[in-house]
Amino acid sequence: MDTIGKYRIIRELGRGATSTVFLAEDPAGQMVAVKRFNLAVLQDNQRAKAFRKLLLSEASLAGKLSHPNIVKIHEAVVDDSEVNYMVMEFVDGTSLEKLAEVDHLQSLSTIAEIIYKSSKALEYAQFQGVIHRDIKPANIMICGDNDIKISDFGSALLTNEESTQVSGVGSPAYMSPEQIREQMLTHQTDIYSLSVTMYKLLTGRLPFDARNNYSMIYQIMNIDPPPPSTYRPEIPPALDKIVMKAMQKDVKLRYQTWDEFGRDLVSFFSNRLPEQEKVDTEKYDTLRALAFFKNFHDLEIWEVLRISEWVKLQPDEVIFSDGDSGESLYVVAQGTVKVSKQGRLLNLIHAGDCFGEMASFADNNAKRTTDVVSKTAVTLIDIKTQLLEKTSAECRYQFSDALLRLLVKRLSIANTRISHLLAEHGNAGDE
Repeated sequence: MDTIGKYRIIRELGRGATSTVFLAEDPAGQMVAVKRFNLAVLQDNQRAKAFRKLLLSEASLAGKLSHPNIVKIHEAVVDDSEVNYMVMEFVDGTSLEKLAEVDHLQSLSTIAEIIYKSSKALEYAQFQGVIHRDIKPANIMICGDNDIKISDFGSALLTNEESTQVSGVGSPAYMSPEQIREQMLTHQTDIYSLSVTMYKLLTGRLPFDARNNYSMIYQIMNIDPPPPSTYRPEIPPALDKIVMKAMQKDVKLRYQTWDEFGRDLVSFFSNRLPEQEKVDTEKYDTLRALAFFKNFHDLEIWEVLRISEWVKLQPDEVIFSDGDSGESLYVVAQGTVKVSKQGRLLNLIHAGDCFGEMASFADNNAKRTTDVVSKTAVTLIDIKTQLLEKTSAECRYQFSDALLRLLVKRLSIANTRISHLLAEHGNAGDE
């Protein structure tokens, strides 16, 4: 087989009972993953009907879930023909299964960062009306520097669909109590499953030690698991508390929102790692709190993180001088900087504000027209305009909108100052 649809097959990546995944090339030369389904192996008509419905649900997500931590579904062909397939983003990485083995466990901070990124992706999915229902290490891919991609939405529940959804799907060890009872599900079932995943990444074992699915289901419904620190003593009480709260059997005692879950993870980072460089999770929350990024969506915030550099300076350090070449704009994350011209103070710029923005409007050989020096200890977000040009249209739009609001604000302040100066000059002339 050389092709599937318009995609040229390069090699097989893996196969399961009902599908085979291939690495392929699309007509534009981009690498994609093509999952070809084999419905003929499903002899049971009822099972085949349920599986087909799950395929149709996942196929309906093509082009709808656009998030840097979710595997994109580009196209799906699910009909009555012999060839049924789905085309997805190719992720050059592996699942978390390996990292959930006892002899491959990662640091606590790395695990918390992975779970945080997963929680933000699932929060995004929730807002799109999607509940995953099968979160486990095998369905979370890791690539690059702890970058993650959530995959396999074949069991997803579409909350905005009026048609009957398939029940009884998921992996028993990671199912929430309400999922086992086949009750109405919300995003809290994914919170539970992600917490079980976190437990496995922290300890190398599942929270319930069961020899079969019946025993596993009984324990999920009736027994409280031991805290992760039972098996890994260096786990602090704060992290134990997060995992156990996310795994509460009663949804009223469980985290109510992804944001609440994420805030506790960030708090763990902040309290445990005060001297280390900020990790992505902390940077995300920092950006989210700054006025400049107030209209940015989650997707655009992550894009900014990928193209930015974070710089820490002490008081009175020169950031750039009048006449320097520059292709960066800066957002102040913390502290205050001074803007001056020929020794005369023009402005003080505080956290949440931007400077050097003319670099985004000028040519590549733009020259700075002011001197900018740190007034206090500052943390700057350095964004190269060349990298900004390569972001999504939505991200560039948000930057343009934020910069326009900034310019309008500064023009208004300048007009007020000019008016005051003219008034003072007029009063002096009258005297």
